[in-house]
Amino acid sequence: MAGHIEYRLALTRTSGTVCLGLTARGKFRKQLKMIKKNGLIIWIGIGLTILLYGGVSAGTRTLVDQTGRTVAVPDSPVRIVSLAPSITEIIFGLECENRLKGVTSHSDYPAAASTLPQVGSYVRLDIEKIIALQPDLCIGIKDGNPKESVMRLDSLGIPVYAVNPRRLDTIMASVLEIGNLLGASERAGKLAETMRTRIDRVEQLAATAGSRPRVFFQIGVAPIVSAGSDTFIHELIQKAGGVNLAGTQTSYPRFSLEEIVVAAPDIIIITTMERENAFDEVKAGWRQWPNIPAVANNRIFLVDSDIFDRPSPRLVEALEMLARLIHPELAWDNLQKAIE
Repeated sequence: MAGHIEYRLALTRTSGTVCLGLTARGKFRKQLKMIKKNGLIIWIGIGLTILLYGGVSAGTRTLVDQTGRTVAVPDSPVRIVSLAPSITEIIFGLECENRLKGVTSHSDYPAAASTLPQVGSYVRLDIEKIIALQPDLCIGIKDGNPKESVMRLDSLGIPVYAVNPRRLDTIMASVLEIGNLLGASERAGKLAETMRTRIDRVEQLAATAGSRPRVFFQIGVAPIVSAGSDTFIHELIQKAGGVNLAGTQTSYPRFSLEEIVVAAPDIIIITTMERENAFDEVKAGWRQWPNIPAVANNRIFLVDSDIFDRPSPRLVEALEMLARLIHPELAWDNLQKAIE
């Protein structure tokens, strides 16, 4: 061949930018000079950029996540990294766990989640490990995932869709949104509907109780910490037919022992603790105050912190458990049969 022009294209994954380069051999060198001189190279580059960029975008869609960020996500993501244990639980609940390539530490439910590669904790993500897993989508949570980490992943061309579940209603909304992301809208709809049915039935039965016991929910020992009005736990206590003694405060307020004695809770609920036998020690400590109704009536209980702390579908299980502890006199067995 006497000569030819070579077109070289390069597409960057991060921005979708097309770079066009031309070289010429033999008699076509003069033609190439003329193209460049007349400015036609600019139009060729623009045309090819539009054409190729359109091809890349065909497999994505633009959504607004629960934090208000606009995110370009794949139509059918197949390599997902979960950035919080609650997200992992939702993905398993939607039966899409085969697409999960990585999770954060403490992603231990269901048990199969523990076998997946870990990418640090949800509050301290290991960016290098995430990159190594080559995800086409990360699903995160606003309350916990560092903003800087999300921005870094985004700058590397790895989309991060974040949810912000603050109440039971927004957990169900998160289930529906993640179902939409994964092409599992039907399963998500059924899961959310089941959650709603169980919540409604607990509220209906709890409303028939003759009283609303005062509940102190203890999630810390030194200092003593409880859950205020803007927490999941507060909502659970209310729906289960109790009164949250920390409900006049927000977030996670601290209490002195004297304040709790004066508040006189009917029930004390303590979340699981890291150290073995810690619950027995804390319970023994409360027994030194027999004037507290919860102590006098032996109504000090231990619950699984993972079930109560994670904004996942299992929070409905926490609600049912709490309702049984607050109102053991009600016909919860009949409720379970109705659900089944």
